[in-house]
Amino acid sequence: MKVDDVRMVSPRALDLEREAENPLRPKSFDEFVGQESAVRNLRVYLRAARERGEAVDHILFSGLPGLGKTTLATLIAAEMGTRLVSTSGPALERAADLAGILTNLQRGDCLFIDEIHRTGVVVQEYLHSAMEDFAIDIVMDQGPSARTLRLELAPFTLIGATTRQGLLAAAFRNRFPIHEKLEPYPPEDLVRIALRSARLLSVELDAAAAETVAARARGTPRVANRILRRLRDVAQVAGEGRIDERVAEEGMRMLGLDERGLDAVDRKLLDSILAAGGGPVGLKTLAVMVGETEDTLEDVYEPFLIQQGLLLRTPRGRVTTPEARRALGRPVAQRSLF
Repeated sequence: MKVDDVRMVSPRALDLEREAENPLRPKSFDEFVGQESAVRNLRVYLRAARERGEAVDHILFSGLPGLGKTTLATLIAAEMGTRLVSTSGPALERAADLAGILTNLQRGDCLFIDEIHRTGVVVQEYLHSAMEDFAIDIVMDQGPSARTLRLELAPFTLIGATTRQGLLAAAFRNRFPIHEKLEPYPPEDLVRIALRSARLLSVELDAAAAETVAARARGTPRVANRILRRLRDVAQVAGEGRIDERVAEEGMRMLGLDERGLDAVDRKLLDSILAAGGGPVGLKTLAVMVGETEDTLEDVYEPFLIQQGLLLRTPRGRVTTPEARRALGRPVAQRSLF
């Protein structure tokens, strides 16, 4: 089985490859903005591995969606001069799915598994020997005649990306010598990212408009770039090709983003809890009320609302804070538990 064959049965892997070709993605660590600690550490680890002529130790990236985990995996492979083979946790349903990929890796290749927390326990256990011994055991035949065939693997680097590190089995998580947690980006980094992306998109972006984009990007470059693309459309049609404050505010109105960066789902989520007396509301109930999956609420929406001090997770369910009422323009009750 060839690597190309494996990728054909993994549509998500193809999606990751298309994302890696996104023209807004940095092509080197020098172009990468933000995450200074992680980038500084990675530069050291990669240089040391190159000087020893070894594959880089396995790396686990954790953090919210859109903070640059896929980009960093791409840059690591480029820096090491090796291939990046990409797949995702949900695509690896069986150990056989993984075996086809592992046996086709070449020396020094980087295997990137996005959403690695969604791989099954069997797949994670199968990776144990591959990560530590660079070998896998394949069971041949069945019943009394069953035998085990041990296959040696070329030394490779496993790069895992997860938004929920706690779902990884401790034994599996501990097999990653390098752990890097990515944090939300401060506004000044997002301004730099927006200005850089505007240059790549060949659109003029005012400094004030860049600050508006940064303030509503939820601390996430992916969101900032998504907003910028839509503002470019507005500027092309109604702003003479230039994004200024007027165009930025019109674009934000069209996108449904308020001054805090809250979108329609954020407001619906908070409204739903307030309609239930401010909570607590269970996650399953909230998912039905909002019309989103539980995973989407937990991974995409709730982290930002919690960071902004609008939502609390409690053992009994989700609870809004007085600040949530202010954000929605509601009067704040005189008597509050917070």
